[in-house]
Amino acid sequence: MNAVPDGFPRTAGELRAAGHHAPRPIAREIHDNLLEALRDGRDAWPGIVGFSRTVLPQLERALLAGHDVVLLGERGQGKTRLLRTLAGLLDEWTPVIEGAELGEHPLEPITPASIRRAAELGDELPVAWRHRSERYTEKLATPDTSVGDLIGDVDPVKVAEGRSLGDPETIHFGLVPRAHRGIVAINELPDLAERIQVALLNVMEERDIQVRGYTLRLPLDVLLVATANPEDYTNRGRIITPLKDRFGAEIRTHYPLEVEAEVAVVRQEANLVAEVGEPLLEVVARFVRNLRESPVVDQRSGVSARFAVAAAETVAAAALRRSALIGEEPPVARPVDLDAVPAVLRGKIEFEPGEEGREVEHLVHLMRRAVAETARERFAGLDLRPLSDAVADGHLVATGERVPGKDVLAALPELPVLHEVAQRAGVAADEPAGRIAAAVELALESLFLARRLAKDSDEHTTVYGQ
Repeated sequence: MNAVPDGFPRTAGELRAAGHHAPRPIAREIHDNLLEALRDGRDAWPGIVGFSRTVLPQLERALLAGHDVVLLGERGQGKTRLLRTLAGLLDEWTPVIEGAELGEHPLEPITPASIRRAAELGDELPVAWRHRSERYTEKLATPDTSVGDLIGDVDPVKVAEGRSLGDPETIHFGLVPRAHRGIVAINELPDLAERIQVALLNVMEERDIQVRGYTLRLPLDVLLVATANPEDYTNRGRIITPLKDRFGAEIRTHYPLEVEAEVAVVRQEANLVAEVGEPLLEVVARFVRNLRESPVVDQRSGVSARFAVAAAETVAAAALRRSALIGEEPPVARPVDLDAVPAVLRGKIEFEPGEEGREVEHLVHLMRRAVAETARERFAGLDLRPLSDAVADGHLVATGERVPGKDVLAALPELPVLHEVAQRAGVAADEPAGRIAAAVELALESLFLARRLAKDSDEHTTVYGQ
């Protein structure tokens, strides 16, 4: 919880004396703070990877123009995470009327109750301070979302207290009015029923609300942002045309365009319970990219970045389990741990019709391609013939979930190329055996995939030979 700094004004009179005047509109506040960040060279989008040359410039232009925004893209492209960073563009602290139902500025109340209090108390109107994290409101759109949830409804308790139905003070405000002077984010906007989307039209255009047949004119100040999947326009639902027209900007998101960006996302988001080296993270990244290009995968549903994260976490978990079984420390992922991914995560991918029963086969094939591509990139220009020759001369190498890294290395003679392999994988010669073994296994697997070595596998052990 963020503590309000000492010395902040606590009444409307103190606020005026401190130089505060009428509040800046939310769009202007974001405009000014974003412009300041751009001029100072500060990162306005912490934790956002892979959008710096594509999505972020478009979003920055939309915010500088003061537009409401909808982000359009497949699942798992970081749309929600991007929207949540918008809160960082708000002022850190903003004054509000203490005890007011909405986040009204003490010098600019908008509800009848707050206007009355301000008139009665004058400079003694109590002031509270709201942190920017409290000014970002998020709602997942679901088909059962009601107008009352978003806009508001008549509160029967207030009516029972003696107020008439036409009295604005009988309204129980919904999520959008309660976000006054803040940001409202609606995830999966097309999932809202069309009649509910209609209720947002006045909020976006006229900035007032209509409840149960009467209009309460509130000069609401909100920035409305939303996410949507392109397929939702024609399948599960759609954004109605008048609402689309009211969004000032529609911005397309995308999956990471480069392997390095995909690896950075995985490294940032994954909770790895064991060490996973950069080469294996590259394998996972290339595996996911292969899935996104495969004709056997339903590309309309997309292959989420969450899949890549889950794959890396599964590899780490396999390494930790192996470490516990054989007592090897520290737990370090090796290529043998990649075998756990297809079986565990096949349910997270939607395949094209007619591929039933062949899911694991496709995943194994695409994983092998990813290993080959990574090894080719890592070991480009390195002559691995001494390693294949050593195996052909009878130095068979066994690996598996019950084979320690030191046994993998002990099966091979001392070869200068092994030091080169480790170096290309970012491993120093004096590091633990598990890390060096991970690099050697990658080289052995690449030789097998290039048909320069044979490989025999059973349930627990894999043996590389000639």
